[in-house]
Amino acid sequence: MKDSKSDKTEGMIDRAAGKAKEALGKAGKDRDTEAKGQAQVSKGHAKQAKGDLKDTLKSGSQSGRTDDPNRR
Repeated sequence: MKDSKSDKTEGMIDRAAGKAKEALGKAGKDRDTEAKGQAQVSKGHAKQAKGDLKDTLKSGSQSGRTDDPNRR
């Protein structure tokens, strides 16, 4: 399993590449390339969110917190 930093980095790369692809599609009036760019941007957002979630889960498990106040 990848660590959260890897997911976040891959997400940023996908977002940047997707934005470039989207701009290229707009400039060339190529809707297919533009749509692929938009999809890649979304994929990047998802990867970054996955990394954020891993960070949240990791920090929650290290703090010893639980949602049940009666559970020790």
